[in-house]
Amino acid sequence: MKILYLCTGNSARSLMAEAFTKSMLPAAAPIEVFSAGTKPRGVHPETVAVMKEAGIDMSGFASKGIQQVPLDSIDLVVTLCDDARLSCPAVPGAVQRIHWSLRDPAEATGTPEQVRGRFRAARDEVLACVKKLMFELATTRSLRLER
Repeated sequence: MKILYLCTGNSARSLMAEAFTKSMLPAAAPIEVFSAGTKPRGVHPETVAVMKEAGIDMSGFASKGIQQVPLDSIDLVVTLCDDARLSCPAVPGAVQRIHWSLRDPAEATGTPEQVRGRFRAARDEVLACVKKLMFELATTRSLRLER
C-alpha cells in the first residue's frame, strides 16, 4: 500500500503526517508513505522544532511537489487542506481518498510563542488524525502496526 499526504505547501501538515506515519510503522510493514504539496514552499523551521519536541527528527525530510511522487501507484490520498482537495490531480486507478480540513500553521502570525503554539496545535491535530488512520488500516487490512 502507498499513502500520499497532500497539502498546499508541504511545509508543515503533510510532512508531519508523513513523519508520524513512518514512526508508527514497523520496518517490515507493507506500506510506503509520501507527502507532497500542490505548491511546495520548503520545510518550515517551526515544523522541525515542534516535531523535535515530539521526538521526531525531520532532518531527512524535504518539501516536494506532487510531480515527485509515484502517482500511478498511490492507493490512498489524504488531503490535509481544502485547497489541496480542490486542486488534487487525478490519480490513476482505484484510489481511496480521505480529507482532513486542517488549518495551515505556516500562516500563523503573532509573537514567536504564538506562532509556535499554532504549530504545536497543528502537530497534535495531525497526530490524532494519523493515529485514527493507522487504527482503521490495522483493523480493516489486518496489518500489524505496533512497534
